[in-house]
Amino acid sequence: MAIIITDECINCGACEPECPNTAIYEASDDWKYSDGTSLKGDLVLTNGKTVNADDAQEPISDEVYYISPDKCTECKGFHDEPQCAAVCPVDCCVPDENHVETEKELLQKQQFLHQQ
Repeated sequence: MAIIITDECINCGACEPECPNTAIYEASDDWKYSDGTSLKGDLVLTNGKTVNADDAQEPISDEVYYISPDKCTECKGFHDEPQCAAVCPVDCCVPDENHVETEKELLQKQQFLHQQ
């Protein structure tokens, strides 16, 4: 499953540079599928959703840092554990029960995001 940042976040920003998928954004910032990935132009995501990788997406939170669940792979394919949770000083990076994925699905998403 993806990771979510709870409202206990103190907006310290420690998590953002740790994300290998560039899935973490500052509150109120737009995000793009192309940020930090190899995705470009029109594409179909692993969940079947059709998007343009370069189009700005609406912020998920306007109060605290947030994680795009479409880009979060729990660091599978990069690290043994989610790096955002490892560096968070207030333990507000937790599993997102609304975005449950298997390890296989997370690895497929990681490969999709970083196609060579």
